[in-house]
Amino acid sequence: MSESPSLPAPAASLSHVLGQTRRGNVLEETIARLLRGIRLGSFPPGDKLPPERELAESLGVSRSTLRDALAALQHTGHLSVRRGRYGGTFVTEEPPGPATTLHAGDAADVEDVLTFRGVVEPAAASLAAAATLSTEQRSALVQALQAVDNAEPAQYRPLDARLHCLIAELSGSAMLTASVVEARAAASALLDRIPFLDTNIAHSQEQHQAIVSAILQGEPTRAGELMQEHLEGTASLLRGFLADEGPASGPQP
Repeated sequence: MSESPSLPAPAASLSHVLGQTRRGNVLEETIARLLRGIRLGSFPPGDKLPPERELAESLGVSRSTLRDALAALQHTGHLSVRRGRYGGTFVTEEPPGPATTLHAGDAADVEDVLTFRGVVEPAAASLAAAATLSTEQRSALVQALQAVDNAEPAQYRPLDARLHCLIAELSGSAMLTASVVEARAAASALLDRIPFLDTNIAHSQEQHQAIVSAILQGEPTRAGELMQEHLEGTASLLRGFLADEGPASGPQP
């Protein structure tokens, strides 16, 4: 392999392929968009990524967010860092493919799960915030949040699911709670197919804290909006890791 660094793609073409990140879940969307660039061949195997400043501008994110996203993809094996004169961040020679290859029907099922969650969970959070909660219910919610916050990686996703289901129970609707449980079970099965990223978990827990705070302060609109934003972050990661957008060997039409 040649020691000379690859020339970065023009910023305009990067922006076209990667797109600008939207509000809220900047970290997760940045990870997903970098994965898209790798899979669509904007960053072929072995190539050096553009400078941080240029890449951050193309994505519309801060350099701090970009560094966190790059660190996450280094952890998953998509990127590697080299030191020295020709050092930098490179796409690995054989980047891992989708965590699990999805067929067309599978992709439709993933979108169905994400759509279902996006309807029932914000509604549950909003209703929980509008409800008159007892001292015991408020205490249980705080304890569930603390359990997730203190969870080891192996325990995190089950305790995360328990927190989401408890929020649904606090809505006071048995049917809505059953729907959230169903949606969360399906989402957990998908989450088990993607890497566990510490940076994402830290961001997710900040969002959990904001959601619980809105519920305890009786802010239904804010609780629903925060839950929607939280779910959008998870959706970005699932699409980023599970989507099969073609080989990364060259640009796609």
